[in-house]
This record gives sequence, structure tokens and C-alpha cells, in this order.
Amino acid sequence: MTAWNGDWRPSAMKGIESDSPSPNGFRNLTLAGLGLKCEIIEPIQLSNIKDWDFLVSDLESWGEIPEINLIKSISTKEKNRGLVATISAESEWNAEFLPWNFDGQLRKICEAKISISVPYIGGYKWQGRDIIVFRKNQHSGHTYLEELESSLKQNEPENARKILFKCGSILGQYHSEVQSILNTPYDHRRWNSRIESLEEKLRASFIWRAKFTKKTPCILSLKDVRFSDFKLDKITINRPRLADCLEVPNCDFPAIRDLSSLIHDLSRIVYRLNNEIDIISLRSSLIEGWKSTAPENWSSKEAFHAYYGGLVIWEYEQCLMDVIEATANQSGPPEPAITTLAYVKSFQTKMFNNRTIAMLGWMGMFFGGSTIVNSIPLEMLDLPLPLIFLIGGFGLLKYYQKLSPPPEIPLNKSFL
Repeated sequence: MTAWNGDWRPSAMKGIESDSPSPNGFRNLTLAGLGLKCEIIEPIQLSNIKDWDFLVSDLESWGEIPEINLIKSISTKEKNRGLVATISAESEWNAEFLPWNFDGQLRKICEAKISISVPYIGGYKWQGRDIIVFRKNQHSGHTYLEELESSLKQNEPENARKILFKCGSILGQYHSEVQSILNTPYDHRRWNSRIESLEEKLRASFIWRAKFTKKTPCILSLKDVRFSDFKLDKITINRPRLADCLEVPNCDFPAIRDLSSLIHDLSRIVYRLNNEIDIISLRSSLIEGWKSTAPENWSSKEAFHAYYGGLVIWEYEQCLMDVIEATANQSGPPEPAITTLAYVKSFQTKMFNNRTIAMLGWMGMFFGGSTIVNSIPLEMLDLPLPLIFLIGGFGLLKYYQKLSPPPEIPLNKSFL
């Protein structure tokens, strides 16, 4: 029987030991309940160096790892994303266990050697699956989360905006570096399919599908980004969240999804602090910081356009992920996700009504163009009416574009 409390396990889901093969010293669990199901792997015991030696005996190493014969002591701590072991050897290491499969995503990011990130420097894998990842222990410096919360608590909006702009620019720089490593066409079918699956598991009373745009290609995405990951002008790569076990990603994601994750984390912070600072100005600073260093196409107006999904569709997904985690843990309604989701139907109605204007614009362009074609050869007296249709149709289409809600305005503020 395992010695852990299992803080990383969904507390409202019952687990049974699986017959699936596992490496020495580990066990597989199948967790189910509340209409959800997931598979995890966890170490059975780790209290001394002998246990560690047994745990890694069946695993394949990659990158830099501590030498077993130099290990002096091991201590463990349970966190919500898996067990963390502090290993004292020639230096101090953090060994982070991965309870759920992430298909080598962390290793890909680490092997890319991106200067703006603090990657894992090595790890252990089993049958191609990452089981343990390492980083050298770092004690110095405050995270940007601490600085941001301090500024908000002390009612210093200007300083908070500077911090947000800086975090956005660091994330944008990361995306600029990875664009040459992985850059494949947008995957709108799988993105919509993922959102549909989340809605079905949560029995959501609304649906949301987006057209998406070619200017949001798939990249080497961080998937989950928090302000606690930012420190000393770098991003500390984090382990996947529980939602990625409950709804396993089957696709790559665009850069704007990483930004939406950080935007949503800002909403969590503001809600938690019950802060009265204008969140629109805070979001604007974060977005502008990202745009200042991110690839131009990925941060274009079209990429942010709400009618193509933009930032708002990915914020919607972030809210669903918060809800599915809260459901699995029966931890109560997660805020501000629940409040944000309450505005989805109104937002969709507003966008649908706006499409009437776009339809009238296209009709005007069509009538104007067809009138000119059918009137060839043209005479001066034939021009005024089709020109009126063309100009009017073009004007309506431009007006429709302007009606797209700006990305700095959150869903619950779009109707004020």
C-alpha cells in the first residue's frame, strides 16, 4: 500500500489499482467517478536512498541527473501536481514526479534549449513516457506573482501594469524562440472537438465552436502558464495540471492559448484579492507586453478577432478546465470561472446578432458586383446604384469588424 496521502489525486474520484504494466516501485491507478475517468502512475514508496535506487532501476535516463552513488539524503513533499523529492548530492536537486502522461511534451521543451525558459535539465522515462523530471534547486529571487500581488494589495496600478507588461513580453519572447522549432497548421477540428468533450463531461448547458484562423498555428505550447512560473525574467516550465489528465490533450495548441492561460490566472488573482483596480487596464498591459515580442502574425488583429475564436474562446476553455478540476475534487464552484461562464450565452447572442450586419454587407457587395457584371458594357448612368451597394456593403463589413469585442475586455465586462 502506498505511503502517500495522494494530494495530486482527484479527491472525489475512487481509484483501483490497474493491471497495466508499470516500472519497478510504481503502480498504476484508474480513477473514476462523477462521469470522469483518468489514469495515473505513482511511486509506492520513497523514504531513503535504497527506495530511490529501486525506483529508477527500470527507467531510462535523459539529460543531466544526480549520480546515485553521490546521493546523501532524500526528502519528499506532496503537491497538487505530483510528488516532489529534494535530493542532496553534489548539489541540491528537485525531482518532480509526473502522475499523468504528457507524451514527452516537457522533454521537447527542455531539449529545445530556449534561453527565456528555465527548463528541466534531465529526467527518467519509461516506454517513452516521462516519469520523473529534474531541475537544480534555486532559492534566490521573488516570483513575479509575489511582486504583482504586492502591487495590487498596495493599490499601485502603474507598477502592476509594468509587471504585467514584463510578463507578457517574456511569454512573447518564448513564442518567438519556439516558432522555428514547431510550427504546424492550425487544428480547428481537434480544438473544437476538445471543447466539445469538456462540455459533454461537464454536462454544460451551452456550446461554443469557433472558426479559428490560419494565423494561430500549432506551436510548442507551454499549455498551462501562471505568474508563479515567472522569475528573474524567465519562465519556469511547470508540470501539467490535473485537467490534462481528466481531458488528455490530443493536439498541439497555438501561442494565444498560452496567453489566455496567463490572462485567466490574472483573473484568478484579481478575484482572490477582491481588488478594485480596473482589470481591463491590467489585461491590456499584459496583452500589449505579449504583442511587443511575439511573432507579428500570431499577435495580429485577426488572431485576436473574437469571431475567429481569438483570445476569448481559449479563456472559455480555461474556465471549463477549472470547473472539471473542481468537479473531480468536489471543491466547490471555482471562481472566477463560474461567473465568467454565466456570460457565455449573452456573449454568443451578441456575436450572432452582429453577424446580421455582416450578412447585409456581403449582400450589398454581391448585388453591387452582380449588377456591374450584368450591365456590361457599362454606361455612366448604370454606375451609381451598384457603387452605392458596393460602398454600403464594404462599410457594413468594416463596421462588423469593429463590433468584435476587444481582447482586453473580459466576458463579464462585455455588456457594461
